[in-house]
Amino acid sequence: MASKRSPGRDDLVRCAAVFLPAPVPREGRIAFWRPDGRGLLAGAATELTVVRRHGGGVRRRAVPAVELPLDEAVPLLARARHDPGAHPAAAGWGAAVLHAVGLAARGRLLPGLTADGVDAWRAGPLDAEDVAHVRAVAAALPPEGYAVPLPDRTPLELPDPEHLVRAFLDAVTDTLSRTPAAAHATGAPFAAREPQRLPGARDWADEVAAGMDAGVRVSLRLDLAAYDAFDEGTVAAAVVQVHSLADPTLLTDAAQLWQGGAGGFGPRARVDTALALRRAARVWEPLGRLLELRVPDVLRVDEEELYELLGEGAQRLDAAGVAVHWPKELARDLTARAVVRPAPGLAADGRGFFDAEELLQFRWQLALGGEELTEAEMDALAEAQRPVVRLRDQWVLADPALVRKARERQLGLLGPLDALSAVLSGEAEVEGETVEAVPVGALARLRDRLTEPPEPLPEPDGLHATLRGYQRRGLAWLDLMASLGLGGVLADDMGLGKTITLISLHLHRARTEPTLVICPASLLGNWQREIERFAPGVPVRRFHGAARTLDGLDGGFVLTTYGTMRTSADELAAQSWGLVVADEAQHVKNPRSSTAGALRTIPAPARIALTGTPVENNLSELWAILDWTTPGLLGTLNSFRARHARAVEAGEDPLAAERLARLVRPFLLRRRKSDPGIAPELPPKTETDRPVSLTREQATLYEAVVRETMARIEAAEGIARRGLVMKLLTALKQICNHPAQYLKDSAGTGRSGKLDLLDELLDTILSEDGSVLVFTQYVQMARIIERHLAGRGIRNQLLHGGTPVRERERMVDRFQSGEVPVFLLSLKAAGTGLNLTRAGHVVHYDRWWNPAVEEQATDRAYRIGQTQAVQVHRLISEGTVEENIALLLKSKRELADAVLSGGETALTELTDAELTELVALRRSA
Repeated sequence: MASKRSPGRDDLVRCAAVFLPAPVPREGRIAFWRPDGRGLLAGAATELTVVRRHGGGVRRRAVPAVELPLDEAVPLLARARHDPGAHPAAAGWGAAVLHAVGLAARGRLLPGLTADGVDAWRAGPLDAEDVAHVRAVAAALPPEGYAVPLPDRTPLELPDPEHLVRAFLDAVTDTLSRTPAAAHATGAPFAAREPQRLPGARDWADEVAAGMDAGVRVSLRLDLAAYDAFDEGTVAAAVVQVHSLADPTLLTDAAQLWQGGAGGFGPRARVDTALALRRAARVWEPLGRLLELRVPDVLRVDEEELYELLGEGAQRLDAAGVAVHWPKELARDLTARAVVRPAPGLAADGRGFFDAEELLQFRWQLALGGEELTEAEMDALAEAQRPVVRLRDQWVLADPALVRKARERQLGLLGPLDALSAVLSGEAEVEGETVEAVPVGALARLRDRLTEPPEPLPEPDGLHATLRGYQRRGLAWLDLMASLGLGGVLADDMGLGKTITLISLHLHRARTEPTLVICPASLLGNWQREIERFAPGVPVRRFHGAARTLDGLDGGFVLTTYGTMRTSADELAAQSWGLVVADEAQHVKNPRSSTAGALRTIPAPARIALTGTPVENNLSELWAILDWTTPGLLGTLNSFRARHARAVEAGEDPLAAERLARLVRPFLLRRRKSDPGIAPELPPKTETDRPVSLTREQATLYEAVVRETMARIEAAEGIARRGLVMKLLTALKQICNHPAQYLKDSAGTGRSGKLDLLDELLDTILSEDGSVLVFTQYVQMARIIERHLAGRGIRNQLLHGGTPVRERERMVDRFQSGEVPVFLLSLKAAGTGLNLTRAGHVVHYDRWWNPAVEEQATDRAYRIGQTQAVQVHRLISEGTVEENIALLLKSKRELADAVLSGGETALTELTDAELTELVALRRSA
């Protein structure tokens, strides 16, 4: 039969452990042995004599043991404390280890000498809780933990567990204190591991160690009745109290102990008290006066000494184990806070607050028990010449720092936005110190308006839509920020309806001045389409292209691009606007760019930024957007970086992010599709047509192909004519996709409106950690997109008819796992047989004339197993055959049925006039 495996070093904690003291504490050792006597103990190098119970008595027995020095044994025992398989004796010594480490961490260690005059650290002074803990550990220690008998004792005698635990604490303390850096902190004698004999330090060592083992502690009780009773110059009386650590119920004054009237204290209590006072006098010198008296009496404390005791004196005494007890009648709850107070009559409701030329008062306000002091009371405190003053029929402890604040209570003046920034973040900087800033009066009411969500607004007159609940809440928030002239950032996820919410805001405000919307060129068509759809009758004008003008402007919307805004900033700045909106505001995230600079020159009573990605790379981008919507709120960029951004980005200060959030939260509304209050309101699938303008190259190429091919179609008949029509439709669709697809040349950048819009969509989708399917009819176009996205560093993959079956499966797995967020698919190859439910977005890059084919492709994402709302984006080139076909399918039912059944071939039967109307390029207004 195989014997049991001998335990290794880590298994020692499953054996019993016993502490073996040594004359020099740090040379003590821990012995591990097996009470059951089974098997050999791996590494056993010594023989240990233990005492075990035997029948009705005990007997001595020699067992093999492993002895470890303390620096090796301490880590093992510490782990044993939390090891369910550890022997109770090992776990018990583990509890003693943790207590010893805790004492060292609290600085409870004293230098001293052994009986032979060798340097040694000891644990102490111990307070009542420490003594109780030591006794509890000793009481829980099983017999195996102290089974080694005391040497040279007859009859046989075992050590007292409590004394053994106390010796162990000293030994661990003496071991832990011998670090490489100890010589610099304590001097060489108490840093070296080798014994150092210091016979000349015997008296000093006795004084240091006295009181620690006897179990007494002293404290000071302050009596303010002496304030008036004593001679001039005395402001308080300090009474020395003596506490017994062995019996926490024993307490007496030092004078009574000296006179022999304090029962229960041991014979050494007076000596230990005197030594404790001598140690305390080293950290607070006035106590030395008591040592000069035959019997320690009341210590008279003057003003300077009381001031010191209020500050560092009490701290030093506490570190030395001497507590200072203040009288109950002394009020210590005098506090100060920095308040921001509007000047009398200054409104905080509406734009008047921020237009006011008057500055706001920034000052210290003192309070007693949470109730503000009057000006007269603060004056009285400012004139106080003593550390305690009489206020409201009670003595009040007057901290010199608080008295100084009462004297110099005016901190300066703040502008409205600086004041608002201070009260929202809850702090301000005063003379290099960060202090709490609290608003009062009208500013407090404004703070409450900004931090409490407004009641949702109903749909405004003229809106041809029903807003969802979260959209009505967003409308109310935008209206509040606009009415206050503060501006704001609507940072909802894509698909939550930022555009319709902004249109609703324009209708709700019902102002005569127009609203200016600045957006990427790829989104101009979408804005115009949405306005015409949801607010029919509201004028909308594009300020874009060579023929742009603002003449005759009469309310409504003006749409322009960031590029046009940059070159026409002066003209736009001269116009009066009711609202200026920056859509996809991350385009001005660089505050030093010419586009951002031009945007800042356009005045408006309110500015609104729309973006799904207020922060992409660093917090300076957030500053750039908010400094446009609410100039001055975050200070200068350099001060914002120094005060907020660096700490948040580096993760150095866990509270820095919360401070910044308190400041910006009222000005930034961020909602996600996954939010509990929003997800239930979303439909399972949303389909959106996204019109996009052709680039100049696309428009020129489009018109040239129409002109040349229509001339040939008009001269042809029969099959030849039908072939030319199909060739024309194919060519125009390729031009709408990208000129490079039609010309078979390199793609380049800025040549395709659709590709620009796809970039905008992907930037937003990917910033929200979304995944997207991009369908196209043409493998050639898919390859152009694939190369373009790879050049931008966007992970993508392409599936087409030539993709092997196994590779198709691997592609699906990569997409479903989130490894590749953009999946490019050929419409025909991917229309069936795929389950891609990770996609929350589907993009149809080009239109298939048969909507059923598009639906079949969309169903790769919108199918059983899908748990998120799916957004379908159909990219449509404005004014082209793509848009005309869509309108034709809606208006002519017969043609729609023909196309559904016959596809594109049905279009070859159109007359020349109908075909010309279908393919002609219509210019946007």
